[in-house]
Amino acid sequence: MKVAFLEPLGIPQEALKSLVEESLGGLVEATYYDTRVEDAATLIERSKGADCVVLSNIKYGEDIISQLPELKMICVAFTGVDLVDVEYCKSKGIMVCNCAGYSTVAVADLVFGFAIDLSRNIVACNEAVRAGGTKAGLVGWELEGKKFGVIGAGAIGTRVLQIAQAFGCKTYAYSRTKKEIPGVEFVSMDELLRTCDIVSVHVPQNPQTIGMIGKDQFALMKKDALFINCARGPIVDSQALADALNEGRIAGAAVDVFEMEPPVPGEHVLLQAKNLLATPHVAFASAQAFEKRAVIVCDNIKGWIEKKPINVIC
Repeated sequence: MKVAFLEPLGIPQEALKSLVEESLGGLVEATYYDTRVEDAATLIERSKGADCVVLSNIKYGEDIISQLPELKMICVAFTGVDLVDVEYCKSKGIMVCNCAGYSTVAVADLVFGFAIDLSRNIVACNEAVRAGGTKAGLVGWELEGKKFGVIGAGAIGTRVLQIAQAFGCKTYAYSRTKKEIPGVEFVSMDELLRTCDIVSVHVPQNPQTIGMIGKDQFALMKKDALFINCARGPIVDSQALADALNEGRIAGAAVDVFEMEPPVPGEHVLLQAKNLLATPHVAFASAQAFEKRAVIVCDNIKGWIEKKPINVIC
């Protein structure tokens, strides 16, 4: 089988080649590209002749896939697959697999980096001390005893809830499917928004979740509440979030995701909002997460070749 790694996977290329040889030696003929590109023409050229392609967060639609008659499998080295035309793949019998689970720990870590930064004013304190200032006006609050709500209780949401409990938070969750998570109270989304001091979003992006958090939802939140989005940008109405912050209807927010991939235009409405902490879609990215991801990619390809597929989206 011919496999094309269309972009780097975050670990040294030699390490990736060694892993592929160890896991798939004799099963595949692999081609590796050490640059990330997003234009359709180059992606088509890199994909030609491959039975399987590996990509992460790159738009890979019908305009590309339709030009690749030999393509049988797409391995998305990412959790979300919204940039791949899954419906078209279904119609053509092309398998799509993802790498669910590789970034669970990394994303949950950043959520609490955000929560602690927002609650204890770390960035502002750093700026104050460098400017010869003091803690005046910068005294924050502890997580213990706070009500921590998670929208979307999948693997990442569940880990966030468990960590919140370790901090001594009371934990609440909203999910389409209720689960039995010790110490977690499942409630409606409206009740969660009205109740919680911290709200963290962890749902996938799909037609049902795009725009699910907007003006009406922010209107339900407490004025001293914090909002965190490490899921996908389009899930949240950016203008509504900016308005809630600028009008003092919520106390602060942190976002790792926007409607587009970074670089984010400086005039973006959220970058003009008060009390907002932003990072450039980095939640999933840690050295350990990238290593886990490469292993899952190889496992996905091996499972597909051996007709025992795993992590199948379609």
